[in-house]
Amino acid sequence: MPPRRSASLIAVVATMTSLLPGAAAAQQAPVKAQAVAVLESVNSTELRREPVNLTELRRDAEKASKELEAATKALEQRRAKIAASQKELRAKLSQLQTAEKAFAQVRQPLSDMVELLYQQPVGGDVSGFLSGTSDVGTLQAMASTTQLVAQRNLVLEDSSRLQAEQERLASEAQELRANSLLSEAQMGAEIKTLQERSQKIVKSLTQALVKLGVKLDKSGKPAAGCDPTRATTMDVFANGLIPKAYLCPLQQRGEELRGDAALAFISLNEAYRKRFGKPMCVTDSYRSLSEQQSVYYTRPGLAAVPGRSNHGLGLAVDLCGGVERFRSVEFNWLEANGKTFGWIHPDWAYVSPFEPWHWEYDVKVGSLL
Repeated sequence: MPPRRSASLIAVVATMTSLLPGAAAAQQAPVKAQAVAVLESVNSTELRREPVNLTELRRDAEKASKELEAATKALEQRRAKIAASQKELRAKLSQLQTAEKAFAQVRQPLSDMVELLYQQPVGGDVSGFLSGTSDVGTLQAMASTTQLVAQRNLVLEDSSRLQAEQERLASEAQELRANSLLSEAQMGAEIKTLQERSQKIVKSLTQALVKLGVKLDKSGKPAAGCDPTRATTMDVFANGLIPKAYLCPLQQRGEELRGDAALAFISLNEAYRKRFGKPMCVTDSYRSLSEQQSVYYTRPGLAAVPGRSNHGLGLAVDLCGGVERFRSVEFNWLEANGKTFGWIHPDWAYVSPFEPWHWEYDVKVGSLL
């Protein structure tokens, strides 16, 4: 549906054409077509200038990264659980083997005795046994035979039990292996899908930054530091010692911040441009440790102790262009609207030292946007 302005302009063009003396219908058609073409060009320009919602893209990228991290962690936990189960199974099988060896040691002499009895069967008259006149040797031999038969039955029962347990554990091990392979394949596919989704979102984000004029690197893409998901790994770097690969350039040439702060600042810059017709003026952003030392000694009292500045974390900027004048229109606008993008004027900067030009990205506020 065309905008109201477009419809109005078409109506104006059509009315002016109809008022021309002697205008024929054949002459009106090309004029209308030209008017529509102009409007389409205007609308196309408006679409190109439509601000990109970097906050939403950043949120999507962070969400995709967290989902990928959770899935990867779940896979690692699953692998650890499977490894523990397999270790337990191996321990049980080892115990079974030990029991089988011990069982064989008990079974061997019993087997030898049974074999001996078969070779030397119990003698004597059964009638004497029945009448109670059998000698002691016969009675002892018969008792030994009875005991051996009982022991043999126990051995057979234990053997059957051990064999059944071994078969059960072997079946359990096979089922565990099959389930683990299936589970890992499923989780691997899920992780691959999440990786592709995360890469797609980051690609959309970097393309949006290119359209907004963010400086390109040698490969024609924004710096990898513009990926907001890398901001969660920044704690490993000391203040002022953040590698360049972890910093994102701003639209202002030569200035850069860490990924999440940079995206929020670029969004704020676009809102500022829309209000004042020009981008924000930036005099300073990320400061390396050596730069902090230089500022500290050249501007005593107006800079934090080297290694303690938020500039060294890639979370602060010093502004000009009117913002540096306390209670100017630009300062008041930024004070009222900055927090919408996660940027604040810290309390200490209102009093000591008094620095209306100093603004900081509040990570907690920004994460809620």
